[in-house]
Amino acid sequence: MDRLEAMTLLLAAVEHGSLSKASRELRLPLATLSRKVAELESHLRATLLIRSTKGLELTTTGRSYVAAVKAILEQLEEVERTAAGEYTQPKGDLVVTAPIMFGRLHVLPVVTEFLSRFPEIAVSLMLTDRVARFPDDQIDVAVRVGALPDNSLIATRLGEVRRVICGSPDYLESYGLPLIPDDLVRHNVISFENVALPTTWTFESGGVERSVTLRSRLSVDTIDAAVDAGLAGVGLIRAMSYQVVELVRAGRMKVVLESFERPPLPVHLIYARQNRLPLKLRAFIDSVVPSLRERLAQAAL
Repeated sequence: MDRLEAMTLLLAAVEHGSLSKASRELRLPLATLSRKVAELESHLRATLLIRSTKGLELTTTGRSYVAAVKAILEQLEEVERTAAGEYTQPKGDLVVTAPIMFGRLHVLPVVTEFLSRFPEIAVSLMLTDRVARFPDDQIDVAVRVGALPDNSLIATRLGEVRRVICGSPDYLESYGLPLIPDDLVRHNVISFENVALPTTWTFESGGVERSVTLRSRLSVDTIDAAVDAGLAGVGLIRAMSYQVVELVRAGRMKVVLESFERPPLPVHLIYARQNRLPLKLRAFIDSVVPSLRERLAQAAL
């Protein structure tokens, strides 16, 4: 039995709450995962997990064992990083994630600049609008737009972005400028939701939030498609300010209902707490934070 592998699999099962979830995330057959955990329990001559329809529960022995395993694996990772030279010079691999359009417009350029300065670091840039989880997706650092529910992560604020409603000048000339949110019921809107379902846009005025339910004329699944449809005069779109700033500045889109916008969304660079940051991560943070702050300030509407 490979005890280190069994300990790693046990910890993954506990963190995911079930053997089946862990097997899917690890891309390991459930039968193999169950067998290896059972072999570990047999080796220890102790029951670590109680399996039930509600998931996994740790026994008293299991709780103390898992705590010790977590500490051992963290120490092992620290030893491997030291041996690999990650604390003596910036080198190694980094996994970075960011929202698709923000990543393409702003993160990719600063990553490109970073790579030119640190030839011994390789970056895997994951552009996704799904919120990636640090332990599950092996993320080193992420750019997040919006509130941060997980306070176990270290967050560095980069700036903020607005949620704006805009349309093409031709469309607004034909349908008129909406002056209050209720005016939107007389407009065509483009949404990111199922066309068969109503679209709800939330506004704020005087500290009071209110929602307007609308029927979207067109529903799409990417912001690029929504912007293209808005430029074509199909209707109004709701987007992040950085997604349309160049179009607004060029006069191809016009922002409406600005006085009813909700508060801006914060943008953060986040990473997991560690006893000691690898130099590759420290170098990345020190390099990209000033650049991203400058880019966000320049992209403000």
